[in-house]
Amino acid sequence: MRHGRSGKKLGRDMAHRKALYANLAGAVIEHGRIKTTVTKAKAVRPIAEQLITLGRRGDIHARRQAVSFLRSKEIVHKLFSEIGPAFAERPGGYLRITRIGPRPGDSAEMAYLELVDTPLVFKTKLSDAGAEAAPAAAAAADEEVEADEVVDEAEAAEGSDEDASDDVSAEGVGEGAGTEDSAEPKPEPEPEP
Repeated sequence: MRHGRSGKKLGRDMAHRKALYANLAGAVIEHGRIKTTVTKAKAVRPIAEQLITLGRRGDIHARRQAVSFLRSKEIVHKLFSEIGPAFAERPGGYLRITRIGPRPGDSAEMAYLELVDTPLVFKTKLSDAGAEAAPAAAAAADEEVEADEVVDEAEAAEGSDEDASDDVSAEGVGEGAGTEDSAEPKPEPEPEP
């Protein structure tokens, strides 16, 4: 029986579990945010927060403890030079878990484990993002269409007097000579600014 035994086994033996925790904690420190399952995020969060507390202490013994767990001097350097000083005034709670829904393959509940000083990441639907961008694009397109219509009307008004005189002279010359011009005036291409 597991009386008084806290923590999840995650289907791994002790050495594999310890390596998993070290890798996940190192990835959070290195990248600031990782995407993992909710269970793994809940298991590694206290460990990573203890490492950030070591980074806040900043002494040589804390650095040696962090190296013995993380096994990477580059990550420990980042922990003690960037992350530790950034959270120097914060008494705890350095990480947050943001749920993002099930994974497509096996429906495992997924989450972001991220430092609290990073901007929030929420799961947004493509249709919501497109719906917000669509009114702005539609308004811009409407303004362009209205401007084009005004220009076309002005050109049509100026060109109608010239077309009428051309039609009269063309009708007398040949059979159906002016029908193409009288049907619809061709707009001139606008010069590019």
